[in-house]
Amino acid sequence: MPKKLLLRFTPDREKIKGIKALEFLGEQLHRPNLWHLNRRSVSLAFAVGFWAMYTPPLPFQMVIAAVLAIYFNANLPISVALVWITNPVTWLPMYYAAYKVGALALGQGSFQFEQFSQIFSIEKVLELGTPLLLGCFILMNVGAVVGYFGAQYFWRRAVLRRVLLRKYRNVPLDTPLMVRETHGNFLRMLKHREGAGK
Repeated sequence: MPKKLLLRFTPDREKIKGIKALEFLGEQLHRPNLWHLNRRSVSLAFAVGFWAMYTPPLPFQMVIAAVLAIYFNANLPISVALVWITNPVTWLPMYYAAYKVGALALGQGSFQFEQFSQIFSIEKVLELGTPLLLGCFILMNVGAVVGYFGAQYFWRRAVLRRVLLRKYRNVPLDTPLMVRETHGNFLRMLKHREGAGK
């Protein structure tokens, strides 16, 4: 998983430390390992973020993500940023998906999305109760597993790609190489060499 891409989309230290809901964590926010970008910390951050995004609405999701990031030594900015997947635009479809999963797991009938969106309110959440909560619980845990192993996979893939490009940096681009390598790998090598030559 490219570090530059992660750095572009994650909030910096000052933004995280400026979140009022996280002030109670105090000095814990200054622990250096919470800000490192390595495969373990990023994978744990994806697990924490995907787990926390189905917990109660903001700002509690950020608090839960931050506490879990501190506990598991996950990357704090990524953990906190991922909970924003649940936002005012995505909130309704995501909780409807959770409600459908919970209803399916319980073998109950469920509302259509139009009906769900019309009746959805805090009072209705309490009435829907079990299917919605069970669905959230299922999706949080599935999300954590997918987030962790997905981040591991993409990180490993990015490292292997860099190793491959480094391996062929000084190898002549001849016919045997073209035959040995896949078309995609050969194009990546050409692109890498063009970038290195600038």
